[in-house]
Amino acid sequence: MNHFPQAWGRPTNDVYGAYDQSYLQTSAPHTHTQSPAVTGTSVIAVKFNGGVAIAADNLASYGSLARFTDIKRLRPFDNNAVVGFGGDVSDMQYIDRLLTSLDIKEDYSTYGHSLNAQNLHTYLSKVMYKRRSDFNPLWNNILVAGFDGEGQPFLSSVDLLGNTYSAPSLATGFGAHLAIPILRRLFPEEQPLEQVKEEHAVDALKQCLKVLFYRDARSTDRYSIAVVKEDGVVIKEDERLEKQSWAFAEGIRGYGRTTE
Repeated sequence: MNHFPQAWGRPTNDVYGAYDQSYLQTSAPHTHTQSPAVTGTSVIAVKFNGGVAIAADNLASYGSLARFTDIKRLRPFDNNAVVGFGGDVSDMQYIDRLLTSLDIKEDYSTYGHSLNAQNLHTYLSKVMYKRRSDFNPLWNNILVAGFDGEGQPFLSSVDLLGNTYSAPSLATGFGAHLAIPILRRLFPEEQPLEQVKEEHAVDALKQCLKVLFYRDARSTDRYSIAVVKEDGVVIKEDERLEKQSWAFAEGIRGYGRTTE
């Protein structure tokens, strides 16, 4: 049996001759994918006294279809940093392979040094800028959480163009519009970092995830959350927002049975 698709449903060559494949030839230039297919939405993070908390839901959407519900978009690196990915899932997997290779290389290094979060962010910013310069960008917005070379909490982002930005609280995707106002209200920039406690930061992220679940059509109530402190990374990948229900919508005028 001929398993090539171009031969399906046609007689053998001795009847009509060899299959004409000239239509497969093209002089068009080589192109790259410019439209992500399967994407993840927001990643949110906030600094606290002694570390950084970062969270992302576990949904990967195929367009508007909630296609994959168990995609982990937080990746720990060397137990001292966490990388959160928003955007294209296939590009996220490519970057994950790069980070795995880098981690192995660092583990076998004879210099005895390990990369901190600031080093990792610099590396990723160069990767993203190089791919952008090749007109073949990686369609991701990345948050890097951990510690810098001086042992201070570090949180910064890099986008598909290689642009970088640092702040006490950051978010990607729709979270930049919905979660950042909440985090800035709870943790004003003029507030000293020493006054922000770990439990307050984690509760704030859960509050933001709840808002995103209700207001971002590409979000879900299952999420991953990680806390980076000096003694390592604690990550929980199969959490679920409690008591989330659309029952309140029954009382909204024009929805369901409520017509008055």
